[in-house]
Parts: sequence; C-alpha cells; structure tokens
Amino acid sequence: MPIYNARITEVDAAETRRYAGLRKAQNFGEKNIRDACAEALILSDVRGVWEIYDYDDANQTVASEPPFTIAGNSIIKHLAGCEKVICMAATVGEEIEREVTKKFEHGDYLASVLLDAAATAAVEQAADLMEKHFALTFAKDGFNLRWRFSPGYGDWNLTEQPKLFAAANASQIGLNLSSAFMLEPRKSVTAIIGLERATLKSSRSTKKSCATCDKIDCALRNQSC
Repeated sequence: MPIYNARITEVDAAETRRYAGLRKAQNFGEKNIRDACAEALILSDVRGVWEIYDYDDANQTVASEPPFTIAGNSIIKHLAGCEKVICMAATVGEEIEREVTKKFEHGDYLASVLLDAAATAAVEQAADLMEKHFALTFAKDGFNLRWRFSPGYGDWNLTEQPKLFAAANASQIGLNLSSAFMLEPRKSVTAIIGLERATLKSSRSTKKSCATCDKIDCALRNQSC
C-alpha cells in the first residue's frame, strides 16, 4: 500500500478556466481565475495511494484480494495486452470543498464556481504527478503505461467503483464512498492504469485525450479539450 503525496506548486489556470466552462469566454477577468488557483493551492491537502496487481487479460481479472473482474467493453479494450494494473486514488481533501460550499451559501457564486473548478484542476494535477511517477518507476522494469481510466468513463459503470476503491486501499487516505458510489471528499479520483511490456507494439495511446475517449456525451469534449 504505497502512499504518494504528490506535491503541486501551482494550480493550472487554463485547466481551471476549462473546468469552469469558461474556455471560450471573452473578456473574463483573469485575476478572478488566478485568485481561485492561489486559494486552491493553499487549501489543498494532496494525498495519494496505490497498489499494483497482476492482470489476467484473457479473463479481464485483477489479482487483488479479493480478485475482481473488469466489466465494460471500453475498459477491457483499453487494458488489452496489459500484464499488470495500478489501482490508484488521489484527493485534495475536505477543506477546499467546505470553502466552496461556504462561498456559495454566502452568495459569492462566482468565487464558489471558480474555486470548485480550481479544486478539480488540482486533483487532476495530483493524479497526473502520480502517473508520471509510475511511468518513471515502471519503465525501469520494462513497462509502458496506459493512461488512467476511472469508473464512469466510457461504459465502465460507476457501480464498479467499490471494487476499484477497495483494490486501491482508498480509505487509507481518508476517502469514503457514498450510497450513490460517489467519492467523498468530492474532489478525489480513483483510476486504473494498465502496464504493458515496452517491447510490444501497441496502437493504444498512452496519453489521455478526447480523441482516445469514447464518451461522446462529455461536456468537456464540447469545449474542445
């Protein structure tokens, strides 16, 4: 159960703008976005945890304890050819979420929306740093990484979240699951990352983008991500 505390030194303003739905907005005050990013950096309590398991590609089974079977055409296709998988979780904690709610309740709606977007950008950056750490670590063992894939992407149903949550030991960094399979604190992520032998030729992209995702009804796709 390796713990990884991915330190972030700044929150990406461009990603914050995108998550706030303002990518195409004209004449929007950049200072508001910068302020939200600065506040998110102060309030974030970044924590991460992960486990690596053997993966039976033929039967789509992760050799966790207990083992679990991957269900969903998109995730099965994404992990095709992988020998191992990393089950991971990351969060920026509860304090930033409380501040988002506080601003909203006080009627400061713009600041609330921007801080919420900055918190999303922060947790994604933390997960990105974990991914970079894995890429460097497992390259030494002859593996390439597939980009991280979370329940809710494609047809990997959100109801599969408890299996990944347990395999990643997400509770060790203070995460919980709601009855609707949502992560708490809300600004958290779980994901699975496939590891394939670097000697194998693969047409599967190792970089996540809208072009490599088949979730065509995603709001962020409509912002030309």
